[in-house]
Amino acid sequence: MAKKLVIKVTAGADAPERCSQAFTVAAVAVASGVDVSLWLTGESAWFAVPGRVAEFELPHAAPLPDLLDSLLAGGRVTLCTQCAARRDLTEKDVIEGVRIAGAQVFVQEALADDTQALVY
Repeated sequence: MAKKLVIKVTAGADAPERCSQAFTVAAVAVASGVDVSLWLTGESAWFAVPGRVAEFELPHAAPLPDLLDSLLAGGRVTLCTQCAARRDLTEKDVIEGVRIAGAQVFVQEALADDTQALVY
């Protein structure tokens, strides 16, 4: 089993099931002791903004705010640099603990030894 998991979530409220699956898998991995890095890209970039994750609802799914809290506590959450720029978001606009980084960092994480990368 990979010791590290990098998950890129490209969907937000536009594709709620895919979005929820990414957060759920990431949170379960953190709870299992896996080193997890979750990347917010595309429409999921909005979940880096305080209060936005609370607006997400999907029946029969774990609450996204709870999943995000577990990821911030036990893993890493990164907002894509270009996605942030397209939405006029800066470090001062995002939840404490969310970093902004670009493709170079994503590639570095995804290609590290003992790492599995998933894209939702």
